[in-house]
Amino acid sequence: MKQHEKPYCDSTTHYSRMNTREVKVGEVGIGGNNPIRVQSMTTADTMDTEKSVEETISLAKVGCEIVRLTAPSKKDAENLREIKRLVREAGYDVPLVADIHFTPNAAEVAAGIVEKVRVNPGNYADKKQFNEYEYTDESYQAELERIRSKFTPLVLLCKQNGVAMRIGTNHGSLSDRILSRYGDTPLGMVESAMEFIRICRDQDYHDLVLSMKASNPKVMVQAYRLLVATMFEHGMNYPLHLGVTEAGEAEEGRIKSAVGIGALLEDGIGDTIRVSLTEKAEAEIPVAQKLVARYQNRDNHKPFPFTFPNYINPFEYSYRETNKVMNIGGGNVPIVMADFSSKKEIKPANLFGLGYTYSVQLDKWNLTDQACDYIFLNKNTINFDIPGTLGLVNEYSTWLTQKHKPRTYPFLDAKTYLSDCEKHPQLNFVYALLADLTEDFANKLKNDATAVLVIDTYNAHGMAEQRQIFNGLMHYGCKTPVVIGRAYKDLDNESLQVDAGADMGSLLVDGLGDGVFIAAENCGGDKFINEVAFGILQATRTRISKTEYISCPSCGRTLFDLQETTAKIRARTSHLKGLKIGIMGCIVNGPGEMADADYGYVGTGKGKITLYKEKTVVKKNIPEDDALDELIGLIKEYGDWVEAKGE
Repeated sequence: MKQHEKPYCDSTTHYSRMNTREVKVGEVGIGGNNPIRVQSMTTADTMDTEKSVEETISLAKVGCEIVRLTAPSKKDAENLREIKRLVREAGYDVPLVADIHFTPNAAEVAAGIVEKVRVNPGNYADKKQFNEYEYTDESYQAELERIRSKFTPLVLLCKQNGVAMRIGTNHGSLSDRILSRYGDTPLGMVESAMEFIRICRDQDYHDLVLSMKASNPKVMVQAYRLLVATMFEHGMNYPLHLGVTEAGEAEEGRIKSAVGIGALLEDGIGDTIRVSLTEKAEAEIPVAQKLVARYQNRDNHKPFPFTFPNYINPFEYSYRETNKVMNIGGGNVPIVMADFSSKKEIKPANLFGLGYTYSVQLDKWNLTDQACDYIFLNKNTINFDIPGTLGLVNEYSTWLTQKHKPRTYPFLDAKTYLSDCEKHPQLNFVYALLADLTEDFANKLKNDATAVLVIDTYNAHGMAEQRQIFNGLMHYGCKTPVVIGRAYKDLDNESLQVDAGADMGSLLVDGLGDGVFIAAENCGGDKFINEVAFGILQATRTRISKTEYISCPSCGRTLFDLQETTAKIRARTSHLKGLKIGIMGCIVNGPGEMADADYGYVGTGKGKITLYKEKTVVKKNIPEDDALDELIGLIKEYGDWVEAKGE
């Protein structure tokens, strides 16, 4: 088993914020000894001064520490001066950031007004038309010189004015030049940023913040890690802004953001974050604050009982090879185990929240795409016929009284498992902490074709401790499947989405885990908790149970009402399990994100929509009133449409 030693964070076993240099954005410090900052973006047209001021103040009131506004033209950039004046006169000193795409002249204007300028290397001096080019070293160098001449004036202005800069790479807007040389990869994302960083360094300008955003959390996490490793190699320590772009809305947006941002914060990576939701901007702030709060005292966690070498490749997704035990492991999609251990009485209606409904007329169970696979009963029992796809799990002594029942399996602790006890001939769930992972324990697992581990942790740095269990199994050459278990108590719905998304998703994005088990006490109903479990698997793209919507948050560039449009598209297409639909308000990331989506709906003018099949434009400038019907027609044309049940 190959060890992976290339560092991408300060430590994978003890929580430690990465030591980055401080960059001042106005009076707000990013990096260094500063707390992790929370930021967002206005949705108003920047030329609408009154609304832009109102949104900026509203964000500041709910705890947003840095506010970004789009500046698509020189005129928009110049209006930032008036917006800033009015915000300051109202008594708010929140720093303002100009968001720049395609227009260097707007960036240069903004650099004389706001505290920070964000540029996207993919479109600051390049184009994206999905053309492929072949470059010699000489011709590629000539392109870099062209970029240098276009970008250097902004660098010098920012340096002169004491203005910070974010070099923000987006997976969806990598230039044709980068794609031609490096492909649609995290490496391409990193190199896209490094080209601009080198120009800044040549001018001795270092007030930089870097980002590597993508709508796919796996790609996003790998890109940030590779960027950090690259900075380590070159003696750089610029602070990082984290975000999953086009995360979507509601549960999907919160869980997807928690997975991607949380996976990096767990390893001490990240100095400022934005949770991008297709909702009002103010809704982003509480989610971001919940994420940040998880790490405020994390460095005081207990040390792990022991650690193993790292066998997990942090820069490339690779599913951990496991044995197949019934429907668990061996390439099966991860299972979902529900927790019924605290119920006083279990009735058939209790299964409705877990994706099972009973038809009295037909005398049969029906299941949805989010039907859980196992229920942990602990000492409880069920005295009615269960669906044929469902398994029941009892603690060991109770199982001995229930073992005659079909699809009923034992839950053993490590000590009981190591003893000479009776086991189920096909499937045994074995509960273990890192401290249980001795060589004897691992060797017994290796020789047991019926064992599935259910891992847990009581450490405040729980994800990293559970990651050590996976490293330990690989160290011993043990291919036993693993269900990731985590317990939560007294959390509101949003907090459970954030905590479970970060804790479990951080492992799943690295190919670790063959199932999830959320034991949540007083954290919402059974249906909600079950949806969170499936939502984490959906966000990590390890088990698809519904349509995925890659939708951007609104900004001043948006050409239609994103929330309303997303709701309309969702209402007509939410039954298309496994389909990815991109809903983009403008062309900044639209074409690129279409490469990751099956179909794309992109605003290209006032009242005009362009439809994509993957990254190819299929229909241009359709009237907005006709666009949804045209989208559905396109899905039908390519054979991906199925009728919803009941239609």
